[in-house]
Amino acid sequence: MHQDLARLEALAPDLILVAKLRYQILQNIYWMAPVGRRVLAQKIGKSERVLRTETDFLRAHNLLSVTKSGMVLTQKGQTTFQGLEAVMDNLLGVRAKEQQLSAVLQIDHCLIVPGDSDQQTKVLDDMGKLVSETLDLLLPNGDNIIAAMGGTTMAKIADTLSPKLSAHRKLTFVPARGGLGEAVDIQANAVCARMAFHTGGQYRVLYIPEHVSERAYRPLLEETAIKDVLALVDKSASVVHSIGVAALMAKRRNMPLATIKMLEKEHAVGEAFGYFFDASGRVIYKIPRIGLQLRDLQNIPCVVAVAGGQSKAVAIKAYTKLAPKQTWLITDEGAANLILKGVTL
Repeated sequence: MHQDLARLEALAPDLILVAKLRYQILQNIYWMAPVGRRVLAQKIGKSERVLRTETDFLRAHNLLSVTKSGMVLTQKGQTTFQGLEAVMDNLLGVRAKEQQLSAVLQIDHCLIVPGDSDQQTKVLDDMGKLVSETLDLLLPNGDNIIAAMGGTTMAKIADTLSPKLSAHRKLTFVPARGGLGEAVDIQANAVCARMAFHTGGQYRVLYIPEHVSERAYRPLLEETAIKDVLALVDKSASVVHSIGVAALMAKRRNMPLATIKMLEKEHAVGEAFGYFFDASGRVIYKIPRIGLQLRDLQNIPCVVAVAGGQSKAVAIKAYTKLAPKQTWLITDEGAANLILKGVTL
């Protein structure tokens, strides 16, 4: 397909430029709706006059409508936009960028969703759909145990998984680690429950308190309910997790002030699986917790990391120094562009 698009672009460059512009207008209205013309013009870097011409065309063809609050896509507009995503990704160079990012981060696969989830929350929906499609591609038929981490990104991803994932599969979602000391709705237990609900799968819970010493939680390992869930975690065919910014994660988990200051002093930039690390991938601090450890990921066939937005670019790049090579990173242009920009500086 890419070669055909390249030939078409050589034959009719003006046509391709117009198609790209109109697609980007639909895309940004989809993300930001309802949105006014001035804000949209600033977002895509065009004058209001140019934008008016194009939006008038799209409105005349029933692809968008104008409300008192701003422009929104019509049903036809949403269908057209979603139907063109694969073609336009190639035209806009996303696939080539994915290969470049994989090479830079030295992991097998990177998938990039257009947009920046820091600025457009709907980008997370697209990332979630890509997680579902990736798992559908990688998981074999039959019984599959999927270990999931918690967090705000994972909670959002859970709501976008598709029942298609359960076709010819029996899915069981289990928390990858014990309690995280976070809000109930973003803990791994809640994420697994929502993943099971949206896919038609099953789930198990792992109730382990957060700030407990190793001596205190060791007896918990003898509890039958906990042992059973940990046995399932050990059999996981896949792990789905996010990557956090160190400072935000430390504060969100109400870590001791002395620990937060230590992380700042040691220049921690990211967090995953309770490990805090600096830009070189050096582990600075580890929260003692029951469940999967970073070293365990090497033995899991399907590892999917989900993180996007410019704010996470540094954390993503640092984490991939620790990540297993078979990792599939699902991110967005906000993070990808910043990582690649840093490479070319």
